[in-house]
Amino acid sequence: MVSTTPNSDVRQKDADQALVVAISSSAVFEAADEGDEVHGVGVAFLLLQALQSVNRRLLAENPEELLLFDVLLITTDSRGQRQSARIVNSTKHYGLEVSRFCFASQDDFIESLLQNKVQLFLSTHQDEVSHASHRGVLSALLDQQTSLCPSEQLRVLFCGDEGPTPADSQAAQHFWCRLGAMRRRFGVLDSPLSIIAMTCRGGMDRCGDALKTLRSHDVSADEAYCLAGAPRGPILSVLRPHFLLGGLL
Repeated sequence: MVSTTPNSDVRQKDADQALVVAISSSAVFEAADEGDEVHGVGVAFLLLQALQSVNRRLLAENPEELLLFDVLLITTDSRGQRQSARIVNSTKHYGLEVSRFCFASQDDFIESLLQNKVQLFLSTHQDEVSHASHRGVLSALLDQQTSLCPSEQLRVLFCGDEGPTPADSQAAQHFWCRLGAMRRRFGVLDSPLSIIAMTCRGGMDRCGDALKTLRSHDVSADEAYCLAGAPRGPILSVLRPHFLLGGLL
């Protein structure tokens, strides 16, 4: 059974105009001890703050802006569902702008993503990410490095070596087009949203192809890196992207 509750403390956004992002609550919060009123912060806490930073800048530029991040917090584990009040209270305690709270089982959480028109799903659980991708929802896996990313700028990495699955290729194209439109709302300097392109294999031609692919979807990269076979771990620790997404068809 799926239960979705709007957050009355946050102005609800138009899901047809906004970029809807669902994040697993277990990624945003760590499990609390019995008796604690709020959860500790998880690996995706700064990511959520970065999404809010983009929204604040967009609204500062145009108070009528509709192309905003619309955040849905989804809980799939039974313990989290029993602690639903604590999850809501934790969100309010930290001042997180979550539009809706969704509580679902592992069997039906995909339906909740589809019903809420989610355009990007983020989780620390590989099985959830794979399941969502196979059902056509663009998804990305978060790890511990996400907790080291900045909170004042959202950094999204486009990995030109990895193509989308056949199921989520259309979702990937739609997401990048919307993200590119959002990035164009800001200037070259001091943007709260940064798009990074990277290729791990091949030479400059392969990196150039990745940039052309982005531009074909009206997306301009702020930074581009051609690793030519070098390991990507060291540069990722410097770039600190909040999440990585595969290529486009």
